Amino acid sequence: MLYSRFCSIFQSYSDTPRRFVLALSGGLDSRVLLHLMGLFLRQHPQHRCLAIHVHHGLSANADLWSERCVEWSLQEGIECLVERVNLELGSRISVEQLARDERYRALKKHFQPGDILLTAQHADDQLETVLLALKRGSGPAGLAAMAECTPFASGYHLRPLLGVTRQQIEEYGRSCQLDWVEDESNQDTRYDRNFLRHQVAPQMIARWPGIRKAVTRSASLCGEQDALLQELLREKLMQAMYHDQSLIISQLGSERIGKQLIRHWLKRFDVLMPSQAQLEQIWHTIVKAKPDANPQLCWQQVQVRRYQQRLYLVQQWPDIREWQQECLLGQPCQLPQDLGELKLLPTSYGQLRLPKPDEEVSVRFDPEGLEVKPVGRSGKRKLKKLFQEYGVPSWNRRRTPLVYYGEELAAVAGLFVVEAFRGQDCDLEWHNDVSDVQC
Repeated sequence: MLYSRFCSIFQSYSDTPRRFVLALSGGLDSRVLLHLMGLFLRQHPQHRCLAIHVHHGLSANADLWSERCVEWSLQEGIECLVERVNLELGSRISVEQLARDERYRALKKHFQPGDILLTAQHADDQLETVLLALKRGSGPAGLAAMAECTPFASGYHLRPLLGVTRQQIEEYGRSCQLDWVEDESNQDTRYDRNFLRHQVAPQMIARWPGIRKAVTRSASLCGEQDALLQELLREKLMQAMYHDQSLIISQLGSERIGKQLIRHWLKRFDVLMPSQAQLEQIWHTIVKAKPDANPQLCWQQVQVRRYQQRLYLVQQWPDIREWQQECLLGQPCQLPQDLGELKLLPTSYGQLRLPKPDEEVSVRFDPEGLEVKPVGRSGKRKLKKLFQEYGVPSWNRRRTPLVYYGEELAAVAGLFVVEAFRGQDCDLEWHNDVSDVQC
């Protein structure tokens, strides 16, 4: 019965050969999902599957779990890769959230266009997720909880067991004589989800046996309402977004509409949604700030900031003012923190002269106290003032590559060449995730 349900869900995804990426923790749920997938592939060999086990290193048994996952995958004829991640414990983010974020980041590394991610969440997980959303005071988007299929990376995220109870999954696992691992942390009721799982949900199910179906129905209705709101606001959001993905404050309209536009704007970046209080703060202290103010709101690893009457979502990066790297002529120089790469390329129609033999070319990120004269300017100006003139937001001024010949600043990537280093012998190219720029 469980396999028939599994196959029926896959019907709409089986019209062409597919590659599935299966998140395999080794627990009961994902172990059953692996077994179902093995059966499915034997009947539909045109499809492929890759299992990914994420090794968090949080348990003394983590190495054993990895070994078992690889073993079980081989039994099903499925390749299994183990991804090791390091969690930065001690931050204000919960261990569960950290582990989840790292897990999905690891899964995305192996994703190809058109792939389908498979995870083993079920009806009891859905009940717990809705209860957690209620505890947080979430609106329709949060109460929509988990959908059976959602976009993910360059493909989709499918939860084929979402309509199945934990009891049905356990009965299937035992009937097929499957082994699985037991994560000892799942019994620790200090974690909110475990508290709900062991102490709250069983009493609700005992009193109202249909509670899981009712909650799933409510979650689906909330999802429909949120989708409708997105559809109604889509055109207005497109009008309010600048070409660099910032949000034009003058296009936000009333407070009620503006807050919803900000929510849907943030959702595009796949970040944890701010709380109601944080959204109020974004509106009243950032959107409504004085034009010359530089307000910001930080949560998790991101911050919303205001610059030139637009809102920006900025990732919080560690300081890189001490970073320095040699840049060899014609060879790419890899920059830190997803800033891409820089190239100093020989050419006959460039804007820079070639470095002299005794001038080592290096890339740095500390603009403090620099005063230079860009090509075409009448005199020297402080780099801080030049950044303002060129419209570089304050948070990007210590993330803009500075190219040195010896100990002298020769160029600021994407902005200008310093007059003393003008020439036609080479060009500076900066390739990053946002755009390709050169000077």
